[in-house]
Formats: sequence, structure tokens, C-alpha cells
Amino acid sequence: MQARWLGRAAAALSAIALVVTNALSPAMAADEWPTKQIRVLVPLTAGSAVDVVPRVVLEEVSKELGQPFVIENRPGASGALAARAVAGAAADGYTLMAHSSALAIAPYTIPNAGYDPIKDFVPIAAFGIVPSVLVIAPSKNIKALRDLVDTARKSTLTFGTIGIGSPMQIWLDRLQKSAGFSVQNVTFRGAPEALTETMTGRIDFYSSPISAALPLVRDGKLLPLAVSGGQRSRALPDVATTVELGFAGSDYNFWIGLFAPAGTPPKIVERLNKAVAAALAKPEIAEKLTMLDIEPAPMSRESFAEYVSGEVASSAALSRTVGSAASDQPSK
Repeated sequence: MQARWLGRAAAALSAIALVVTNALSPAMAADEWPTKQIRVLVPLTAGSAVDVVPRVVLEEVSKELGQPFVIENRPGASGALAARAVAGAAADGYTLMAHSSALAIAPYTIPNAGYDPIKDFVPIAAFGIVPSVLVIAPSKNIKALRDLVDTARKSTLTFGTIGIGSPMQIWLDRLQKSAGFSVQNVTFRGAPEALTETMTGRIDFYSSPISAALPLVRDGKLLPLAVSGGQRSRALPDVATTVELGFAGSDYNFWIGLFAPAGTPPKIVERLNKAVAAALAKPEIAEKLTMLDIEPAPMSRESFAEYVSGEVASSAALSRTVGSAASDQPSK
């Protein structure tokens, strides 16, 4: 009988030990993280700003953490394919996502996006603000934004887009609303393809991150008509903003940042945030980003989370304003 009691006691103690071990394992894993390479999904094709900027910054972060970052491009559905994959990944710090303003926009502008930008992710760190530029092929003989608007009011022009919920599409929507014209959207998987089609004249015009379009602009293969932000770009100081050119309310800021699945341990998020901030503070990284016309935007994880929350609220309101098949709730 004593042996039976001892057996039951031992079993009970084992069960308690298992519960305690399971409770402690996430904390222990967070303390040891990272012990292997970290996968980062990017929602656009290679060569886009959302692809290039994380590569520049995370290469430096990998030196701090002692593990490599492996970038995996997964374009499609205005970034929703990558977002859904990361939202469903293990919250262990080994699957992250580099995304942009589109993360906050897409659930309000495309049907069945499949994720909630607030509930499904933890904002880690902002990489930077990315000015955009409206470009057209010189062969189109349109030399100014006003000429483009006048032409678009008389006939239907084609506009290259990477999706209805993409930031550049939202910028165009704001410009269309302000200027009073409409276009025919032609969807591409990423900026490089859209830029090529614009350069050849098969697409009438495109709004691109300046970093992606700048080489073609400098070579004279594309003509810049206007930039998106509230002020002129350092890379294109002679190109006016759409607001300067008389289209009130047409400005838009495009940002890029790093995210993790909801439930990722705060220790991991904090360590990543500090590592990104340290990388952005290095003169050589700042110089590389400046050459790409990216404005570094270091923030605490709390500040970035607050910023993203504000962007989501703004996207909900903007989607109603531009009428982009929107609703007040994310289309999950």
C-alpha cells in the first residue's frame, strides 16, 4: 500500500514538474534567443524598397545578434499573402515580417485580406520613411503633373500598381480625389516590373518609392512629375510635391518596419528593437539609407506600436473617403 502511495506521489510530482517546465520554457527560450537563423518574409519582389531597406538594416542587426537573417520574398494580394503566413507562424522570434504602410491599409481595401493589423502582429521597429515619386516615360510627351491630370480628365490612362491596398495606390487615390480624374489600374507583383513597363511606355505612369525609380530617373529613362510627401525629397530637390503643385490633401507618407506574430515574448521584441535602433544609428547604415533616399526613423517599440495603431485608424477613415471597397472593420 505504501508502494502504491509512493507511486502516486511520484506521478503527481512529475506532472507538477512538467507543468512548471512548460510554463518556464517560453521565458527560457526568450532568454536564449536567438540560437538559429531568423526568417523574414517580405511581401514584395526583390529590388523593391520594402525588400532593399530591411536587407541593409538587418545585415547589421545580424552582427549584433550573432545569427543571420534570411529574407524570403512572398509577393501577392497587396502584401496579404506574407502577412497571413506570419500571422499564423510560431511566436518564437524566428519568423518575422518586414512590411510597410500596406500592412495597415490592405485589410480595409481588399476583400478577405485574412489578417487583423492590430491583433495579429507585434510592431517591433520602424526602419524609415520612404518618399515616392510619380514617373512617366519621356516618350509620352507629358512634362508636368498638370499635363498628366489634364490628359487623364479627357481620356483613360493606365496606372501601374502592386495592389489596391498598396501605399502607392492610396497616394494615387488621394491625388485622383483632389485633382478630379480616374485611371485604369494594371496590377504587377512588384515595383521592378511596374517600372519596366512604365519605362517602355506600355503603362502610362506609376508611383514608385524613389529608391527604386531613382536610377532610371538619373539615366533619363523616366521623367519625375511629383513626389508624395509633405516636403521635397533630398534625392530629387527640383521635383515639387503634389501639394505644392496645387492638389491639396494629396500628400502621403510611406513607411517600412519590422513585425512579429502576436504573442512573441516582449524580451525578444525589445532586443530586436534595440538592435535595429543601434543599426540605424551607425553612420555607414545611415549613409546607405540616405543614398536610397530613405529617412531613418528609429522609435521605441511602444512608440512604433502607437504609430502603427494610428496608421490603422487613419487607413479605415481614408478607405471610406476614397471608396476603395472599404469597411470599418478589417476584412479578415
